[in-house]
Amino acid sequence: MKYIERHMEKLITKLSQSYSAILLTGPRQAGKTTLLQQLAEKENIQREYVSLDDLSNREIAKNDPALFLQLHKPPILIDEVQYAPELFSYIKIHIDKHHNTGDFWLTGSQIYRLMRGVQESLAGRVALLHLSPLSQREITGNPCIPFSTDFNTLLTERDRIKPISAPELYSRLWNGSMPGLISGQYPDRNIFYSSYISSYIERDVRDISGTIDALKFNRFVTAAAARCSQLLNYNALAEDTEIDIPTAKNWMIILETLGIIFLLHPYSNNVLKRTIKTPKLYFYDTGLVCYLTKWSSPETTAIGAMNGALLENFTISEIVKNYQNAGREPYLYFYRDRDAKEIDAILERDGKLCPLEIKKTSSPDTRLTRVFSVIDKSPLEKGTGAILCLANEFGAIDRNNLIVPIWMI
Repeated sequence: MKYIERHMEKLITKLSQSYSAILLTGPRQAGKTTLLQQLAEKENIQREYVSLDDLSNREIAKNDPALFLQLHKPPILIDEVQYAPELFSYIKIHIDKHHNTGDFWLTGSQIYRLMRGVQESLAGRVALLHLSPLSQREITGNPCIPFSTDFNTLLTERDRIKPISAPELYSRLWNGSMPGLISGQYPDRNIFYSSYISSYIERDVRDISGTIDALKFNRFVTAAAARCSQLLNYNALAEDTEIDIPTAKNWMIILETLGIIFLLHPYSNNVLKRTIKTPKLYFYDTGLVCYLTKWSSPETTAIGAMNGALLENFTISEIVKNYQNAGREPYLYFYRDRDAKEIDAILERDGKLCPLEIKKTSSPDTRLTRVFSVIDKSPLEKGTGAILCLANEFGAIDRNNLIVPIWMI
């Protein structure tokens, strides 16, 4: 099995020289443990590995955290730490007493801001990072450059990255970005995703919420996948799944907690008062979406009813992943007002708002940029806009609006 180098490696090594604890969160099978074990092998110190998936380890960690840290002395890598939140306060005591950088590497299959105990116990003592499934730049071996509409940066990337065709892009989208599939560890994609849902998602859902109707939850995840890149509609999800709205909201929070989905929130300010408040729904891995919505091949996906929504989901998730891999917050929003004027994404950078439109076209024209004028009233300056599309090469519509092939992101 081939290890695919992760962009976050250098960042973790650097942060380990400043922080006593690093917590790496993200969905199961995203490669968190493999990444940290690879880094541990390169260290000049002996770092013990302990998994709380092991029930005997978990029992001691939960019931006698002090003993656990005596048995397993730092420097240490503790896997799936969300199973024993009782450990956090004892890790804090150890950090405050010894002040050793890099003592604790922790992984968790729940997003840290939704994980019990981290915020209270380790605030200011832990570097928090999120690892998603592989980005396309990681898969192709290109460096981590968080997306921007900076002209000179894009010129450099155009010359660095190998262009691909629209069918090749949809093949990447359909195949997904889970390390186990990309590395060849699991050759059968359908079996992988089927097992992923039953073995991991359903089990973790039970850990978080107790008893659950597995069939209804499976239908709920499928209904959510069918609505990727759309406004989040709890009524429709509840109706499709035959559950009540509070349950639909709770299950969506669980999917977010497990790092399966993320929400993109609308941009608004005091001037733009007619904007809607509902977020849009995206999945980190489009391969999972294609599996759940039963697209049987890249070719059928490219011509199917969801081809535009899947392309948008793929593009937005790639932008988000690259920012996360650089340890940076993606200040990414979308715009939609009550007059149904919509901008697919708005990237806030350096005091400017850069509007982005995502389209399944190889030859975009100036009409696609007209909607960008709705943010002219914003107190922030409007930056360079871009049409992210299936164009063969990088170009421009005019001085203020670029044409960026999605393979460059």
